[in-house]
Amino acid sequence: MEGTVQNHEQNLEPEQKAAKAALLAECDKLAAAGVTFVAVHFDGYGDDGATEEVKCYDTEWYAWGEHEPVKYDASHLQEHFEALVPFGYENDCGGFGDVVLDVTQRKISVERNDRFEDYTTTRYEV
Repeated sequence: MEGTVQNHEQNLEPEQKAAKAALLAECDKLAAAGVTFVAVHFDGYGDDGATEEVKCYDTEWYAWGEHEPVKYDASHLQEHFEALVPFGYENDCGGFGDVVLDVTQRKISVERNDRFEDYTTTRYEV
C-alpha cells in the first residue's frame, strides 16, 4: 500500500534540523563528484535494529538494492543520516526503510515501512 508524501519540516527536532542542514550543505561537493543520491537503509524488529553505512549512487533514481553504489567516502555524513532515521522503527514487528538525499533536487526523503501481524478467524458449525 502506497502512502502519501508529507512534509514534516515543522515536526523536526533541533538535532534533525541541524542534520538536514548539514546534508544539504554537502550537495555541491557531492554533485561535483558525480553523486546523484546518498542513502542509508534501516531495518529492525523485536526491539533491535540497524542502520547500514551511508552509500552513494550515480543513478537517475534510487531504490534500495537496485543499483551498485559508487566509491565515494561519505562516512562523515553517517551521523546526520542516522539523526533522520525514524524513532521506534524497530519496535514490535519492526520496520524498514531509507533516508535518501537527492543531490540534484536538494531534497531529503524518509521512507518508513512498518511491519504488522494480522490474522483471519473462521468460525463454523459442523
